[in-house]
Amino acid sequence: MKYFTSTFFALIICFSLSAQDYTTPNTGVKWNLDSLVQNNPSTISIVNEAFVLNGNLTVAENDSLFLKPNDSLKINQDIEVTIAGFFQSLGNENEQITITATDTLNPYEGFRFEEISTVEIDRTTIQYGGGLKVITPNLTLTNSTIFRNVEGSATGAAISLSNGSPLIENNEFIQNDLPAVSSGANQQVSAKILNNYLQGNGQANENRPQLNMGPTGADTLKIENNIILGDRDLTMVGGIAVSNFIGGEIHTIIKNNEITDNRYGMTIAGGNAEALIKGNIIENNDTQGEPNLGGSGISLNSGTDTQTIMITDNSFRGNLWGITIIDEASANLGDEDENPGNNVFSDNGNSGDIFALYNNTDNTILAKNNCWIEGQTNTLADAESVIFHEVDDPSLGLVDFDPVNCSGLSNPAVQAPQITMYPNPVENQLNFSSSQTIESLEIFALNGKRLRSFSVNENKGQLNFQLSSGLYLIKFKSQNGSEKTEKLIVN
Repeated sequence: MKYFTSTFFALIICFSLSAQDYTTPNTGVKWNLDSLVQNNPSTISIVNEAFVLNGNLTVAENDSLFLKPNDSLKINQDIEVTIAGFFQSLGNENEQITITATDTLNPYEGFRFEEISTVEIDRTTIQYGGGLKVITPNLTLTNSTIFRNVEGSATGAAISLSNGSPLIENNEFIQNDLPAVSSGANQQVSAKILNNYLQGNGQANENRPQLNMGPTGADTLKIENNIILGDRDLTMVGGIAVSNFIGGEIHTIIKNNEITDNRYGMTIAGGNAEALIKGNIIENNDTQGEPNLGGSGISLNSGTDTQTIMITDNSFRGNLWGITIIDEASANLGDEDENPGNNVFSDNGNSGDIFALYNNTDNTILAKNNCWIEGQTNTLADAESVIFHEVDDPSLGLVDFDPVNCSGLSNPAVQAPQITMYPNPVENQLNFSSSQTIESLEIFALNGKRLRSFSVNENKGQLNFQLSSGLYLIKFKSQNGSEKTEKLIVN
């Protein structure tokens, strides 16, 4: 019995040593996963050629952690990585880095990047964890995949930002429980969110959009060239929100994005807001189907008349409302000086009525030189029929929409084809169908280099190719000369 007791306690001691938290010594050491294993096998080990993190890891202020191409890091349930120093995870085109949970059903806590840290992440897949809590302004996140993360270290989004102007470019955000990227209502973040592909984020189906940004401060938040594709089963998740509820300023450019199949397209809420909304395609944002609760292509809302919102060169199709302007919000959709207008509207409606623009304020809204009913020559009477304003309710402000202009904007013969392609992400075989006959297809790297070209002359077909994992652009060119470019994810 005495032998059993000694053995029992020895086993307890061994077990307690098997998983220990570790903080690097803050002596300027440049760590990698191999050196951590050599120095701290109780914290990190190697199992089946993958590194396994068993305890919480903190990289001190003067230390660095480098992940190298082809590293695979698995992290145990509830374990957190905290970076106060320098963190770099740089894969390459052929050798990506993977950070994942040891058990995908039991996520790790996530990453916390302290205010004094510097973070560089490229060609890295980060999945099945608690997201990235980014307190530092010094973040560069590029060419990476953020997949199936849940609430953990980051509570607002898969990437939760706190200050500065971090760069988030050429990434994929797919099916995370929370929004893809967010910043807090009491923080100032002017991120650069560029050329990303967002699909089905907000799987928790809460009243939050896929991009959920707060005040920007004096700098400019840029949201440009992103594809923001919703999941039509998620009835509460919007596309983009930039909000200013408790003071501060908003300065933002939202440009050349495709926003489709969300509860709403985008909203700017709160005063002291300056925005340029240009060149966006905003379609079929109607997943909730409740016009009293959402469904606008763009919704502007402010308790004070302190919004300066320029809306130009956008396309609105198939939303419950085209644009809604609420309370004391204001916008310029076209004037005789700075804004050429050129917005196009088609079939934005609910309850049997079409609402291209609903001015639910007492402000006068300039909206000159827009095409209010796509695919036909517009008259002023046509515009009046799809605009709700003072003429319909004398308590509301006037919309000045004279002149109208559909020249060059709505010729059905040169409209871009409507493309369906699946699966996406893809391995090496892609199916597609188109509303028009496709003459040719081209696949490009994100730097613009053409990688593959195909002759088609069909409105549907199948492509076979071999490409490294990553994000690409695929251009469909129809027989009538119109083009449509989509983002393609290769696993």
